[in-house]
Amino acid sequence: MATAVETLDKLERRITIKLPVADVQAEVEKRLKIRARTAKAPGFRPGKVPMKMVAQQYGYQVETEVLNDKVGRAFSEAASENNLRVAGYPKIEPKTGDGVSEGEVAFDATFEVYPEVKIGDLSGVEVEKVTSAVTDAEIDKTIDILRKQRVHYHTKGEQGAHGDGGADQTAQSGDRVTLDFVGKIDGVEFQGGKAEDFAFVLGEGRMLPEFEAAATGLKVGESKTFPLTFPADYHGKEVAGKTADFTITIKKLEWAHLPEVDAEFAKSLGIADGDLGKMRADIKQNLEREVNGRVKSKTKDSVMNALINVSELDVPNALVEQDVDRLIEMARQDMAQRGMKVNDMPFPRELFTAQAERRVRLGLILAEVVKSNKLEATPEQVKAQVEEFAQSYEDPQQVLKYYYADRRRLAEVEALVLEENVVNYVLGQAKVNDKPVSFDELMGNSAQA
Repeated sequence: MATAVETLDKLERRITIKLPVADVQAEVEKRLKIRARTAKAPGFRPGKVPMKMVAQQYGYQVETEVLNDKVGRAFSEAASENNLRVAGYPKIEPKTGDGVSEGEVAFDATFEVYPEVKIGDLSGVEVEKVTSAVTDAEIDKTIDILRKQRVHYHTKGEQGAHGDGGADQTAQSGDRVTLDFVGKIDGVEFQGGKAEDFAFVLGEGRMLPEFEAAATGLKVGESKTFPLTFPADYHGKEVAGKTADFTITIKKLEWAHLPEVDAEFAKSLGIADGDLGKMRADIKQNLEREVNGRVKSKTKDSVMNALINVSELDVPNALVEQDVDRLIEMARQDMAQRGMKVNDMPFPRELFTAQAERRVRLGLILAEVVKSNKLEATPEQVKAQVEEFAQSYEDPQQVLKYYYADRRRLAEVEALVLEENVVNYVLGQAKVNDKPVSFDELMGNSAQA
């Protein structure tokens, strides 16, 4: 039997749950008798252990199970009777003193409820809608990147099918250099400052600028000694901020040969007949798919920010704490997959609190917008979204089977469709400002990497 609901704070509530001791004891005895059927003890056959010994061995555990079950059931019934939408899990604590009669046990259940969410007038909200286009220039840049990914190297000065690399036999940007080096600080070699047959490509930024500058212009067999000052924030703490004298000796120079944009190149990209027009169309389609995804993401961010600004609600701490736990576990798994040892690694909760609070707030707002405006995802929308995912794979049917074989995977797609429904609804209500963004800006200049 539950008492009336007490309001402790905006969202915090408390219910006192009382249980007759006789009912608890009766259930404990019932479960102990069931346990006794298979109980084991030295000197007794299974199922023949005296009840007194069974009670001594299992009594506390069974009593705890009974109390948990009865309190949980009573709390659920009380929450249902009072039309309470419980957020998170209740905190259950034994209650003693005044208000607890002889022959009964009592517990206080303290919990939070879901808040009322008020969505403001969206007609006065300004939302930024990003637009971007894929032109021939972007296609050309992508082809250049694809060519660089397929680069191969030839020794400078050696005649081959693609030539000898030209008359300049010195190390230049784009060349792959193989060299020996040794570094000394105050005349003493240091750990990690020496290597033989070390290869890198000039101009890629793998080495410090002074190192690349020293190698540039040298020929095979030539050496050079130069000073190099390590940055103060250099990853090698023992040399960070210090100046070393390096000596390098060039052992091999190779020039980069990029494949020609021809039928063979197109075939290497999956165009069976080597048609360059089809290749460009395929590249454009892939770029447009990527652009569309990023445009949607940026527009969605603008919509979500607008919804947060126009909505009023209190966020349940219980839900935030649960989401902090999820974010920490996600971070832990991500680091573990990267090969990091996370068992003893601290994950301060405060680092995740702001992100969790925003996620919970947005989730509550989106749920209210969906409910109030009947924006639930339809099966047709979900299927269309899965088919869109499948377009970028060689076997779209396998992708469809992958999602439809697991309800959890399909639920993730439904969540994406719900978000898109909300975004489209808000764009239809708010004042939309189109913002053209260049391809490079949209892609974060990744197309030039």
